[in-house]
Amino acid sequence: MKRFLRLLPFLFLFVMIVAPAVHSQILPKVTLGFDQAKAPEDAAVTLEIIFLVTILTLAPSILMMMTSFTRIIIVLSFLRRALGTQTMPSNQILVGLALFLTLFIMMPVFTQINEKALQPYMAEKIDYKTALNEAMAPLRTFMLKQTEEKDIALFVRISKSPIPRNVDDLPNTVIIPAFITSELKTAFIIGFIIYIPFLVIDMVVASLLMSMGMMMLPPVMVSLPLKLILFVLVDGWTLIVQQIVTSFA
Repeated sequence: MKRFLRLLPFLFLFVMIVAPAVHSQILPKVTLGFDQAKAPEDAAVTLEIIFLVTILTLAPSILMMMTSFTRIIIVLSFLRRALGTQTMPSNQILVGLALFLTLFIMMPVFTQINEKALQPYMAEKIDYKTALNEAMAPLRTFMLKQTEEKDIALFVRISKSPIPRNVDDLPNTVIIPAFITSELKTAFIIGFIIYIPFLVIDMVVASLLMSMGMMMLPPVMVSLPLKLILFVLVDGWTLIVQQIVTSFA
């Protein structure tokens, strides 16, 4: 409260100086209106706006479920749990690292989408349906490359769809959940491999403390610095990032 009272004179001085300057400037006026469509082109623009808003709403789900983000964030979460550092690195750092690694891994796919779908659509060479199909093609190729055949067969059997002759006959409603299932499986396998050396350290430390009769000392207090030293000495972050990136090759 005292700090706020001390700031009052400075706030008053700021308002007295800045307010007239802002008032004297011509600021733009933003308006949003609705009117009846009088031509087919107006209706088409309205549908495009609705489609764009829908895509922006679903963008987080598309990013997480149709790219490499799922595997990366799960592996990083397993790493943090294996180290036993609780909330270090924080969720914001893990999500940020996962996002940038996703951009790095998916950049060839995004480049194809930009060249084959976005740029021709912006140049009005193709309509939005063709652009959507062209944008989905690189994503389908990426997801099919990372998806196991048995997962695809599982969802084809569950959906009671006709047996596809080739991958082009597979609908997106089968490819996407199969891809997510395969990503979860792969991420858990990598997480298990990451856990093994840290689990060995925890077991060794717990055995040593019990043999020395130090029952009251939590093994985590001793094993945590050892795990951190081991992780730093082997350049763990480089190995983890390299393993994640190469797993999508």
